Amino acid sequence: MSAREVLLVVHTGREDNQRTAFEVARRFTEAGFRLRVLAEEAPDLDHAWYPNTVEAGPYAAVGTELVFVLGGDGTLLRAAELARPARVPVLGVNFGRVGFLAEADSEHLAEAVQAVIDGDYQVEERMTIDVRATWNGAVLTETWALNEASVEKNSPERVIDAVIEVDGRPVLAFGCDGVLCATPTGSTAYAFSAGGPVVWPQVPAMLVVPSNAHALFAKTMVVARDSVVAVEVTPDSHPAVLCCDGRRTVELPPGSRVEVVEGECPIGLVRLRPGRFSERLIRKFDLPVQGWRGPPPA
Repeated sequence: MSAREVLLVVHTGREDNQRTAFEVARRFTEAGFRLRVLAEEAPDLDHAWYPNTVEAGPYAAVGTELVFVLGGDGTLLRAAELARPARVPVLGVNFGRVGFLAEADSEHLAEAVQAVIDGDYQVEERMTIDVRATWNGAVLTETWALNEASVEKNSPERVIDAVIEVDGRPVLAFGCDGVLCATPTGSTAYAFSAGGPVVWPQVPAMLVVPSNAHALFAKTMVVARDSVVAVEVTPDSHPAVLCCDGRRTVELPPGSRVEVVEGECPIGLVRLRPGRFSERLIRKFDLPVQGWRGPPPA
């Protein structure tokens, strides 16, 4: 039987993360695992524990059991880019701030490693979105997002004029800083900061969230997961920029069109223990729930 293999993705900009990566590598190696690390991160890590380096790209995680992430949500989104083409899940251990996507916090690192060694985990599929941007019939980009795709102004002093279309019909038009199309997973990220609602990950839907719209009616819309959402930057607008998960960007000239649909390839997030989303919401956002007494006895 071939050895089980894990791709380790680390936010190496912090020295404590580098030391933690060494301990994770030691435990996995002693349990008989093979480890991969990204070539760009290897110089910051102890080479003795990472004999297998791979270039970041669509083949980085192929053949692995999962991608193990040490960092915050930004690092996990970077790891998701590697896990998606390999169709393997991602396990995040939070060493950032909120770390909403991570399954474990740093103090539970040892438990997370042991759960992987024991195979004692489940995989929860999260919806993604596929994104296509065009201009004058030419394709500018075809990409995807786990959290959100945003169409935004590309300079602070300007606004863009946008028309929002759902299932082939225009429904909103206004000047704004931008428009976000988010998944339920992304509802607790940028979309939440822009005033959108929190949506439970199991809800089959997409969110359309205006950002600082100059309009009387500019509320968030929650549309069906099989809807086709389009954002058009009007021909007389200022230029805009498309940004997916804060990582992949492309300039949008006036007259550009961005179409968003449910993604063909979901992302698997590793779950170590059963738990309700409301519990994660309370813990991550530190919600003030003191005084709660629970439901009355039957």
